[in-house]
Amino acid sequence: MSLGIPSVKTPPPVLAPRRATRKVKLGALHVGGDAPITVQSMTTTPTHDINATLQQIAELTAAGCDIVRVACPRQEDADALPAIAAKSPIPVIADIHFQPKYVFAAIEAGCAGVRVNPGNIRRFDDQVKDIAQAAKDHGTALRIGVNAGSIDQRMMTGDRVTPEALVASAKWEASLFEEHDFHEFGISVKHNDPVIMVDAYRQLSEEGDWPLHLGVTEAGPAFQGTIKSSVAFGILLGEGIGDTIRVSLSAPPVEEVKVGIQILQSLNLKPRKLDIVSCPSCGRAQVDVYTLADEVTEGLKHLEVPLRVAVMGCVVNGPGEAREADLGVASGNGKGQIFVKGEVIKTVPEADIVETLLAEANRIAAEMDDESAASPGAPSISVG
Repeated sequence: MSLGIPSVKTPPPVLAPRRATRKVKLGALHVGGDAPITVQSMTTTPTHDINATLQQIAELTAAGCDIVRVACPRQEDADALPAIAAKSPIPVIADIHFQPKYVFAAIEAGCAGVRVNPGNIRRFDDQVKDIAQAAKDHGTALRIGVNAGSIDQRMMTGDRVTPEALVASAKWEASLFEEHDFHEFGISVKHNDPVIMVDAYRQLSEEGDWPLHLGVTEAGPAFQGTIKSSVAFGILLGEGIGDTIRVSLSAPPVEEVKVGIQILQSLNLKPRKLDIVSCPSCGRAQVDVYTLADEVTEGLKHLEVPLRVAVMGCVVNGPGEAREADLGVASGNGKGQIFVKGEVIKTVPEADIVETLLAEANRIAAEMDDESAASPGAPSISVG
């Protein structure tokens, strides 16, 4: 008897095509155009503490950060920028507020980019021509960073910041630079409310071809901020809007990078590395799935190859998920069936599941390292 299963057809793309934006050079990278979407974060050290700042930049780089921003509120911070820009392994953006003189200092220091906040830089409009010329002369990119908390008050029509006000402020400042034939800049229009933020970026993306830096500003503690950013970025990136992202969390900056990378990987906008598939557990589970998944994740965090590992806790979905993964375990009755490439290779006691999975994962990773880096269709690991 036929089950009436339709023939397989090519599904429509889940994500809209990327919006066409201009490509802006930022150090050794590019933002916008056909350049990959990058992940940014910001140091939390006093910038004038050069060693501490460079150490944190090294930690961010190791976590996968593409671009780093450093605060420059004081002269001693501006004085530290040449050393930091010269020694950082990733492009450095100086974050400038209130004092235009620090914009020029950052440009002359060799920073790859400078973030300017027109809403709180005194006499900013009067110095756009000189800033644009200095940036041209040094090959420095800029970001016009409009924030709900520090928006240019001339753009306000009431007591609440609207998407329209954010966009109007950004367009006004962009026009000032464009009047002086300077186009090496991107724009952000951040708000702490994801709904307002999404609306603002949608409107802005229709108004010009500027590269867009996505961010939900002051998103909150790690859990809340991750949810806010994931929802907002998922909507916008799904519509093809966004060229670089920063997840703003009240948490160590490395955590921002981890979340940002995971968002891009989840949307297939960044190559996946370790991908853990694990069940949420339920009354059918006969093993401690939570502990298994945590221990496997921790034990494999060093891997740099794209592996999908499945950790499953019962016989309902376990065998199927484990079979689909590059490596997996289907657990039950105090034992675990270990799957590699869809085949059961052994059954081990629950106490040996983690050790066995780690050994097999490292073996597979070593084999992948020996293969050509250009080989398509790298495998994934699921834990189920």
